[in-house]
Amino acid sequence: MNRAQLIMARFDIAEYRLCRGLNRVIGLSPGRWVFTTASRLGDGIAWYVLVGVLPLIYGRAALRAALVMAVTGLVGLLIYKTLKGRLLRERPFIRHPGITLAMAPLDRYSFPSGHTLHAVTFTWLAVERFPSLAWILIPLASLIAASRVVLGLHYPSDVLAGAAIGIGLGLLAQNFL
Repeated sequence: MNRAQLIMARFDIAEYRLCRGLNRVIGLSPGRWVFTTASRLGDGIAWYVLVGVLPLIYGRAALRAALVMAVTGLVGLLIYKTLKGRLLRERPFIRHPGITLAMAPLDRYSFPSGHTLHAVTFTWLAVERFPSLAWILIPLASLIAASRVVLGLHYPSDVLAGAAIGIGLGLLAQNFL
């Protein structure tokens, strides 16, 4: 185990109780449906639709924003795949038998949360350019981020790291809007 993995193992133990408490929400049928739906939308569907629909709603004014969002999404994908491949943090449901898995993960490792990274990045950029979308995108991004912990797929620090990276990418990319 390398140094990064040792640090992650300490975080795993420290975050277990919070993960377990939030994970209990999936025992309630409405909670399970809300969070699995949010997570599925965060698989990319919401962001593909957003990038495709912006030019239809806002016309030519949205073409540049849609392109910047698409490129930034690809950069985010490269960043989180690289980090996951190096840090190798096991997902909570793998490491802790007390965490119930509510839906299949897209891959084995959890740090950082790619769903959260993209939810924050796309929301940041869309709201920066089109503030009227905040009422729907901010709650959606929040639900997607929360869903990752509730469903047993991520630790809270995975989500926080994904959000921080997403904000950083959003700040950099907004210069190109």
